[in-house]
Amino acid sequence: MAKSKRVVGAGIVIIVVAALAAGVYFRISSDESAAQAGPNGADAGTPTPGFSTDVAIAVEGTEVELDTLVLSVTASGQAEAWRRTLITAEVAGRIAGIAARESQQVGAGAVLLTLDPVDKQLALEDAQAQLARAEASYREQILFDTNLSEEVRRERDRAARLKQGVDQAEIAVKRARLDLERTRVRAPFPGRVASLKVVPGQLVNNGTELMTLVDVDPIRLQVQVLEGELAHLAPGGNAEVRFSAFPDEVFLGEIESINPVVEEQTRTARVTVLVPNPGARVLPGMYARVRLEAQRIPDRILVPRSAILERDRRTMLFVHQDGKAKWRYVTTGLENDEFVEIVAKPETEMVEPGEVVLTGGHFTLTHDASIRLVDDYRTSDAGRPQ
Repeated sequence: MAKSKRVVGAGIVIIVVAALAAGVYFRISSDESAAQAGPNGADAGTPTPGFSTDVAIAVEGTEVELDTLVLSVTASGQAEAWRRTLITAEVAGRIAGIAARESQQVGAGAVLLTLDPVDKQLALEDAQAQLARAEASYREQILFDTNLSEEVRRERDRAARLKQGVDQAEIAVKRARLDLERTRVRAPFPGRVASLKVVPGQLVNNGTELMTLVDVDPIRLQVQVLEGELAHLAPGGNAEVRFSAFPDEVFLGEIESINPVVEEQTRTARVTVLVPNPGARVLPGMYARVRLEAQRIPDRILVPRSAILERDRRTMLFVHQDGKAKWRYVTTGLENDEFVEIVAKPETEMVEPGEVVLTGGHFTLTHDASIRLVDDYRTSDAGRPQ
């Protein structure tokens, strides 16, 4: 019995040793296979695709310029008609016809609307008849004054006109003729019809609102500018205007006037800008952003704003040099919405006119990276990992 137990124990030991040996062998074989396969499980002898630093990276660039830096003031406002008036009825009557429609361009003096003229025509004829009677009575009264002296005759003539009411009758005729003319409502200036409020056949009184006439060429913009920026503006200065309705288009205008009074609450003053609008594309009420030319500073080293980067809290840019990206730490000066001035400082470097600074695709570059200039780096895959 003891012998059988010893045999069984020896067998177990042999099995355990065999299992351990098999495990060691399996692990060694797996490590060798992995080494042959490479880090991605492929055969070590087959090269795996990757990003090569030898390939030139596509970037955009712009030449450094020695030019005039234009400083500007930005503001916002709404478009207004250059001239605007409310057309009202000057006499009572019934509308016979409307000659103009909304948005129609009309000239100065053009008939916009007509009232029925019958009663005004009758009033004119009645006034003319009254004048004729007054003149007849007047002539009858002075018929035998030919033998009087010149001075007496003039005095009797004046008295006779007053007595017979000739002067009043003449005024009544003029008033009746004017009322008849006012049945034809005319445009006081060239413009476009807006906000038509009446219809044919409607009875209107003196003062009834009929329509609005607006002159939108040029269009007017009134913007508020801070008092500290007013000193740099002057009438006749250039203005660039972008309307929300036309976001990709720039309209050119000029400063018409600057209000000399600064508002106490806002510390701003009103600046009026006129923008040519021959096709009446810009309509009153449209919102706009305005950039006013404030100051022109000549002979400045300028680079696009997109060229300026920040690394380790220092301002820098990349310069294209012999197919390489060379970074330079620079000091910036004045700037506007498009350009930044580079100024000379002992602790930083300069760029020179004609050098090419990188403006696109340069955000992650390193010094001495291989590059090539393209028109649009976004459409070029050269040098970029897939």
